[in-house]
Amino acid sequence: MTQKGSGQEGSSARETKHTPKKRRSRPVPATPVARAKSALRPGTLLSPVPVALVSCRGLPTGERPGANLITLAWAGTICSEPPMVSISIRPSRYSHQQILETGEFVINLVDHALLRATDFCGVKSGRDVDKFADCSLTPVKMATMDYAPAVAESPLCLACQVKQVISLGSHDCFLAEITAVEVAQDLVNQKDRLCLDKADLIAYVHGDYHRLGERVGFFGFSVAAPSVLARRMGPSAR
Repeated sequence: MTQKGSGQEGSSARETKHTPKKRRSRPVPATPVARAKSALRPGTLLSPVPVALVSCRGLPTGERPGANLITLAWAGTICSEPPMVSISIRPSRYSHQQILETGEFVINLVDHALLRATDFCGVKSGRDVDKFADCSLTPVKMATMDYAPAVAESPLCLACQVKQVISLGSHDCFLAEITAVEVAQDLVNQKDRLCLDKADLIAYVHGDYHRLGERVGFFGFSVAAPSVLARRMGPSAR
């Protein structure tokens, strides 16, 4: 009986020893395979794209002096030095004239908490409603901006000075320099590192909103040394 009991205990110990531990996600993509394609007519199918809640204000002496918001998906980075972005707006939009008048706007990043208000601002016009009031959002002074306010509830705000406007067709493209950036304090860690992965940001994909999910890599991970992978992605990364 003792021998049998010893054998059971040894077996249990071996099983415990060799029980695989749950591993963290690895930055290893699936193997790419060729995929048959179907032809579609040309369209704006670049995806995903950011959801930008853009705030602006017209001149005090103009026809549209009030603070306003517009939701855009046509926004992106266009230059690093100087830091520049572009946004595209239909000339018929209420905010279009406001931005033309003042030459400034603020891009407010959108997190999950801001999503309902952001969608509302995309379907309602500043001609008819006060979007800040209706969405219970707070306009605040933004560094380097004389007119355009930032949204206090946004996790990160980019102050933008218009440098050029290009008429493209259905939309006018505003090219702007980023002149100031303000971020929620809880998104900066003790080492003063920006942690946007904690911001619960929203992306836009062909008519639908999506929360950003699992981090599966970082710029340069495909050629990174094992020590760098372990430091950036965890000890189970390879």
